[in-house]
Amino acid sequence: MLKKGFDNTLYMQKQKQHILERIARFNGKLYLEFGGKLFDDYHASRVLPGFEPDAKIRLLHELRDQVEVVFCVSAGNIEKTKIRADLGISYDMDVLRQIDDITAMGITVNSVVITQYTGQPAADLFVNKLNARGVKNYIHRPIAGYPADVDHIVSDEGYGSNPYIETTKPLVVVTAPGPGSGKLATCLSQVYHEYKRGTIAGYGKYETFPIWNIPLKHPVNLAYEAATADLQDVNMIDPFHLEAYGVTTVNYNRDVEAFPIVRTILTRITGDEKFYCSPTDMGVNMAGYAIVDDACCREASCQEVIRRYYKGLADLRQGKEKPETVEKLTLIMQQLNLKKEDRTTVQPALAKKEATGAPAAAIELPDGRVITGKATGLMSACSGAMLNSIKVLADIPKEVLLISPEILEPVLNLKINLLGSRSSVLKVDDVLAALYICAASNENAALAVKQLPKLRGCELHSTQMLHSGDEGTLRKMGLNVTCEPVFPDKSLFF
Repeated sequence: MLKKGFDNTLYMQKQKQHILERIARFNGKLYLEFGGKLFDDYHASRVLPGFEPDAKIRLLHELRDQVEVVFCVSAGNIEKTKIRADLGISYDMDVLRQIDDITAMGITVNSVVITQYTGQPAADLFVNKLNARGVKNYIHRPIAGYPADVDHIVSDEGYGSNPYIETTKPLVVVTAPGPGSGKLATCLSQVYHEYKRGTIAGYGKYETFPIWNIPLKHPVNLAYEAATADLQDVNMIDPFHLEAYGVTTVNYNRDVEAFPIVRTILTRITGDEKFYCSPTDMGVNMAGYAIVDDACCREASCQEVIRRYYKGLADLRQGKEKPETVEKLTLIMQQLNLKKEDRTTVQPALAKKEATGAPAAAIELPDGRVITGKATGLMSACSGAMLNSIKVLADIPKEVLLISPEILEPVLNLKINLLGSRSSVLKVDDVLAALYICAASNENAALAVKQLPKLRGCELHSTQMLHSGDEGTLRKMGLNVTCEPVFPDKSLFF
């Protein structure tokens, strides 16, 4: 059993209470900028064992009578077809996906704001798509002098030139498919319009990381730095909070650097010089209070740093990442005195490759046992490791075949002759399909299939980089995957 270091129920209670208190502070109207992911926050669940990946959206569901959601997406990101790496879909399509999911939960979606619009044709097409689907949308254009020229920003020619988003509920969540989408500017624009209409409204920021009330160099916070290494974010002591209250808290460089401007804008809009005294004041983050086993969270975060390090190496090898990112990840590894071999699946996978001369993979089971598999002319190493693992979990002898040759032959025929694959090697999704077919008539295969959910949360390491199909399937199964930065062959197309 995986240990739990985080009390998700306590977190939900405290976070909900804090949000309601913040709404009350601003006379019943709060614009809450949501950082990170509304759905599937697997980074948080990995570094805080016990954190549920859907905690944010469940919290909004509990507050659904009081909340409405506004999505922001940058016209520039639409034009560049910016992709969410974890899902493989563009930002604009992800907005539509999330609207569907949120609406199905009974949570009100107010509208979509296209930010930084300067006439991008792709943004126009997206607006047409929203209009055709009956989704209310607004256009925000760049404001001259932003963010330094506060006199212009806080004026009818600045925020006043943005259309006012009509909202009716006390909590307005402003979210986006990714960073750089204009959430902060949209929130501040709305606060400006509310005050112009005689309504007192507040602004807050919902962020999970860095956690403000644990040490700066705590592994949980360093794992956040590793997750944002490509952005070169740095956690730091909040100097404004320290000066105002004499209390040491943690924030990150972009919020600290932006705070003087944000504070000046909010003061100019509201006339309240004490609206917020620090970036930490702006945050709505009770995660630190729900850590119930610090040692467990430290260990989980160290493992996450190693996973991020391996990902950085593989991305650099493929030309998808900059050397500076790997350098930063290396520095974080050094700060935590971590080695690649501290990941329990690394050495067994490498040893299997050394012993067999074939690519190999290793999976750590929930009870700590590490099971390996090697590539063959028929099956990928990950497929072999997966089958071997579920055999062990089902107490099925290693020599027992789970998939009959009669099933494999038509699968290979489909793969090669109809779908035109150049490889006869069965990948993970091929093996799963064949295994499930066999389970209909084979008792051992049926028993093995029942073990597959037990692989969720397990660790896997491969001695070579995985094709996107294998990696995507394994991640959908819930395995935490890493690989050596080695191409599987000399093909240029990978």
